[in-house]
Amino acid sequence: MRLALNFKTILIAVAVLAASFFISLKAMDWLSPRATNSAPPVAQLPPLPPASKSSIVVAPVAIAISAIREQAEKAAPRNFAGKADNPISQILENADIGWSAVRGPMAAAGDKDVLTISTPLSGKLNVTGSLSAKATGALGDALGSVLGGDAAKRIGAVNIKNLNASAEIKGNVVVTSRPKLAANWHLEPNLGAQVNLGDTNLNVSGAKVNVPAQVKPLIDKNVGEQINIVSERIRNDPSLRENAKLQWARACRTIPLQGSGSSAALPPLWLEMKPTRAIAAQPRVDAQNVTLLLGLELETRVTSAPSKPDCPFPDKISIVPPTGTGVSIGVPIDVPFTEINKLIAAQMVGHTYPEDGSGPVDVTVKSVNVVPSGDRLLISLLVRAKEKKSWLGLGAEATVHIWGRPMLDQAQQTLRLADIQLAVESEAAFGLLGAAARAVVPQMQQALVQKATLDLKPIAANAREKIAAAIADYQKSEDGLKVDAKIDSLTLADIAFDSKTLRVVAEAGGSLNVYVTKLSGM
Repeated sequence: MRLALNFKTILIAVAVLAASFFISLKAMDWLSPRATNSAPPVAQLPPLPPASKSSIVVAPVAIAISAIREQAEKAAPRNFAGKADNPISQILENADIGWSAVRGPMAAAGDKDVLTISTPLSGKLNVTGSLSAKATGALGDALGSVLGGDAAKRIGAVNIKNLNASAEIKGNVVVTSRPKLAANWHLEPNLGAQVNLGDTNLNVSGAKVNVPAQVKPLIDKNVGEQINIVSERIRNDPSLRENAKLQWARACRTIPLQGSGSSAALPPLWLEMKPTRAIAAQPRVDAQNVTLLLGLELETRVTSAPSKPDCPFPDKISIVPPTGTGVSIGVPIDVPFTEINKLIAAQMVGHTYPEDGSGPVDVTVKSVNVVPSGDRLLISLLVRAKEKKSWLGLGAEATVHIWGRPMLDQAQQTLRLADIQLAVESEAAFGLLGAAARAVVPQMQQALVQKATLDLKPIAANAREKIAAAIADYQKSEDGLKVDAKIDSLTLADIAFDSKTLRVVAEAGGSLNVYVTKLSGM
């Protein structure tokens, strides 16, 4: 009985001793000191400038020359008439010299920035009146020398009245325009006109009356008056300013960038668009169109809350040399490094390397911290290394520092790490972790390359969709007016960062074209 008691006591003692031993091992495992290797020095970065980007929208407004011809056809008078002074008053008394003309269909052409409109003229010059007394006496003397004095007296007593003669008017009128845009939102048409008449004469009792000499000054005056009226109307037309003011107000807005699907989980973002300058190039005239380049320069930025930008309309428009057309909208997107830390932590924390379980040591990532420094990022990994072959299962913790350079993959629309390098300050960690743990580092580096990526596709796709919807608001198809507006690309252009924020700059590209095929009012 005593022997059995002693054996039982021995077993209990051994169990207690074993438990104490393993508890001590675990306590040593948990309480074992971490490597005290110092982190690499970090270069502090200056704050990023305000998150704004210059954007531009330039639209060619093409006015068809056929539309200008049709409007001129409707607006220009068809009939002209007037009275001329008597150029042969010494012969003709009570003269009535009248003319009338009718214009034909108008033709329009454009070349070398000059618009030309021409129309044929046809009409008649009519002269009525009677011979003057001086002309009658001269006629009597002539008759007396031939027929005798008595006959001359009888004929001279009869007044020659009701003279009536007419001649044809043939020619054309050519109007030219060299349009120029003024800085005060007005168009200067720079109209000029030339009247061309065929050289015809009218015979009045032996006196020749040159038709162009009598009629051209009058037609010149009539056409000149019409040109002045049209010039003043175009010069004072407020429609250019009013339309620009309307589009300016439409461009001053904030666009929500939140979307559905994968982009719904993104933090709330808004794109603020603030026009700052109106630009235009001088009109160009070719065989088909008169084309005016109009555009807006804008400041665009992404905000975390909706805003109401203040966009005062400019009194002047900036005249610039001809430039490319289209839509280019910059979208700066700021991502705090706290979000970058969460991203990399989700990809790395809790993972054990080697992932296939091979090797004498398991290295598990416990935490990740990302700190910007210069043009690189310092990724500090708190890892725990445990020997697999040792039945004691002892382990140690240390911080491994790895450098990486953020790179923008434009094709894949991702942000990834490149130029991964182990920091020299990490050497001290391997004194505690052991040489076997060092062999696992390349796999962790490769994991950073493969897994520590920021997928920007949801942000890019959603930004493109929202900007495209905003630009599509300009789409229009009406009688005589068509506006084509679209966004057809969004590229990731650049990255920048300071000590707290990573900035990705995206650029949305597209086109905006205006076609005018009918004019109203001129």
